[in-house]
Amino acid sequence: SQIDGEETMSTRFNIGGGIRSSGNNGRDDLLSPLLLSAAATLGASVIVQLVTPADPWGKSVRFLRQLGRQERGNLTSASDVESSVGEYERLHAQSTSVDERNSNYTNLVNSYYDLATLFYEWGWGASFHFSNRHPHESFDEATRRHEYYLSGKLNLSGALGRVGDRMRKEMNGSYVADEDGDMVKEGSTPSMARVKVLDVGCGIGGPMRNICKFTGADVTGLTLNQYQVNRGNELCHADAHFKNHNDNGLPDVRCRSVQGDFMKQPFETSSFDAAYAIEATCHAPDRIGCYSEIYRVLRPGAVFACYEWCLTDKYDANNPEHVSIKKQIEEGDGLPDIASTHHCLTALKKAGFEILEERDLVNDDYGGWQAPATGAYSTSKEARKHHRGGKPWMLPLMPSWNPFTQRFQFNCFGLLLTKYSLKVMEFLRLAPAGTSRTQILLQSGGMGLARGGELGIFTPMYLMVGRVPSDKED
Repeated sequence: SQIDGEETMSTRFNIGGGIRSSGNNGRDDLLSPLLLSAAATLGASVIVQLVTPADPWGKSVRFLRQLGRQERGNLTSASDVESSVGEYERLHAQSTSVDERNSNYTNLVNSYYDLATLFYEWGWGASFHFSNRHPHESFDEATRRHEYYLSGKLNLSGALGRVGDRMRKEMNGSYVADEDGDMVKEGSTPSMARVKVLDVGCGIGGPMRNICKFTGADVTGLTLNQYQVNRGNELCHADAHFKNHNDNGLPDVRCRSVQGDFMKQPFETSSFDAAYAIEATCHAPDRIGCYSEIYRVLRPGAVFACYEWCLTDKYDANNPEHVSIKKQIEEGDGLPDIASTHHCLTALKKAGFEILEERDLVNDDYGGWQAPATGAYSTSKEARKHHRGGKPWMLPLMPSWNPFTQRFQFNCFGLLLTKYSLKVMEFLRLAPAGTSRTQILLQSGGMGLARGGELGIFTPMYLMVGRVPSDKED
């Protein structure tokens, strides 16, 4: 098929072993295309560096610098990258049950994000999530729109009104001097910075910082992985926009990351005015337990909105390809198991939330290759007519032979080129031992996600919006 003028393919390759050739000339047959691909990639990077603001060389230098710090006290799960990869592979071995992965979810998630965070930030940016792209929309613009859309579901104006009510009670009726009785004055409402929002599973805080800028609210991010906490707070303090300059009793910085388990959150009951999660609670071993903890820390009337990773109704547990794709996603993305949309929605209701809205955003009209009747991804003639330049969420993970895109790494030569480039870096001690094995895991997961998206059996953006009842008892 052709998407955005680029060739794609759905065939999966033997990532661990590469492509095998037989006969005496097998090695020469493989070497020549690899050298050609390497030269094309280098030439493309020079052009991109010189004529675009992408700065691939600068990002690569920062990536190598961070890799060098990776084993100097920055790992949560093990003493070195290779041991962390080994523990992660053990937890996802065929002999390890789902129950064992669930019971060891903290080790599983920490091992995964110790390994994956650097690669995510280098290749994807600070926001670790997917989004459909509308026509003429850049990758970064689509990412921010997706975050802003979710923040718009939180009813932060209502939360601000409840903050004002609490402040009036604390100050015996009014927090602003009002000489004219009931007259409404400018400045009579509190600052949005007094609205406390929780980001459940914040990563290194890309969405947290964007939503803080967009809404003006005070945002606290929660993540299990200490490396992500350190990196997130480093980025928050580096941006002067997040500093509170007035001496008004507010924190010095309007957003920050906190280390903690979202199954046992380190916050007091009823301490937040809203909460959201973006493709994060899929790591939870128990959805009801996870949503119940979010419910506990929210105040009465507060709204929780999330994008969930889910299997759709199209998933068939008796279909070998579907089962293989599910396993690829779990192994490549640090998941103990993948829940269905029905399971997640039921769990949210059982946790105590009033359901305000739910739907799969994958099928919203974004002007892409979609079946007109359902919005599902399609390459049919009708879908081609519907196409207006939009791009599906999984496009960055679909193989391409265009060396100007990061999708090049998912074709057969790109897979080998990436693998052996990292092995050379390991040999030269520019990267810790185990880095290439980490990339193989991530690429395998990416290919599973792409195929799951093509078949419509998986979604990374099942939207659920729930409200805490106003009569909630602490």
